[in-house]
Amino acid sequence: MRPRWSPNARCRGLMLAVINGWMKALVVRQPKPIEERPLEWRDLPVPEPRRGELLLRVRACGVCRTDLHIVEGDLPPVRDQVVPGHQVVGTVVALGEGTSRFQLGDRVGIAWLRSTCGSCRYCAKGQENLCPNARFTGYHEDGGYAEYAVVPEQFAYAIPPSLGDAEATPLLCAGIIGYRALRRANTRPGCRLGMYGFGSSAHIAIQVARYWGCEVYVMTRELKHRELARALGAVWVGDASEKPPVPLDSAILFAPVGHLVPPALEALDRGGTLAIAGIYLTDVPQLQYERHLFYEKNLCSVTANTRADGDEMLALAAEIPIRPRTTHFPLSEANEALRQLKHDGLEGTGVLLVGDDSGPERP
Repeated sequence: MRPRWSPNARCRGLMLAVINGWMKALVVRQPKPIEERPLEWRDLPVPEPRRGELLLRVRACGVCRTDLHIVEGDLPPVRDQVVPGHQVVGTVVALGEGTSRFQLGDRVGIAWLRSTCGSCRYCAKGQENLCPNARFTGYHEDGGYAEYAVVPEQFAYAIPPSLGDAEATPLLCAGIIGYRALRRANTRPGCRLGMYGFGSSAHIAIQVARYWGCEVYVMTRELKHRELARALGAVWVGDASEKPPVPLDSAILFAPVGHLVPPALEALDRGGTLAIAGIYLTDVPQLQYERHLFYEKNLCSVTANTRADGDEMLALAAEIPIRPRTTHFPLSEANEALRQLKHDGLEGTGVLLVGDDSGPERP
């Protein structure tokens, strides 16, 4: 029998997690198509927070396309098994030695960027998202598709009290990445902004863009996504391959579809910028210099985020305020949530609610 973890003096007497020392979690051991339900229900030991770490009782975890890429193997496995999930909101229930930023009972968020070396040339320049030694939640370390999760305190986020658990989760990845993509695309107040694809990240980014007074043009294949884009203030909505009615100052490719890069570049005005927001993209077709890149058009990628991005995004979300659209699932239905995400069946963001749900998936 596994011995129970005895909490330190700051935690003693608090935590239900140590009553039996085990938690329920969903793990991926063998990546395969989501239709084959690769996430497996397991009883795992409750993780013990090491020095500088927090233990959270997970309350909600957003479902992200990156999770799908991990589960299906588009991102190559780095561990024999992993608990996915990196848009996590939970309550601090135990504190590792040396922690000081948060207290027991605080509501805290865990995002994709989990740790960096802090000493390389990128970290020194404020570009910690490019750190070659960075580690990521739900990929290098277990994430939030579980009842409990740990996070280094310095990479945890305070959740604004105005945001509920479920609506806060997409801000921790979809929101942060959308915000960084807006910046990378040189989005300016009042500019003409194009969005290709309109899933979780785009439906948050449009709220920021509209707050900045931008005209937003959305290209997406799904009818319900077009309807949501209009409801959130897009001035024009068309099919994914349609050319917007005016030249664009900035554009963001949210869909992981490489063949949309040439038409997105072609839609840019002179000096415009296209930012590719995904961690994964299918192959990009051959570009024609004069047609796609001449007149100082810019093409750039978005790689993870910095902690400053996260802090700025959460503050902005409370100020606007941003209200993400969410579709809720019990933890045990994570395979189904990811299946719907893959086939564009979700409006906004899928969110796993982690509570009393304690059984394996329904067939």
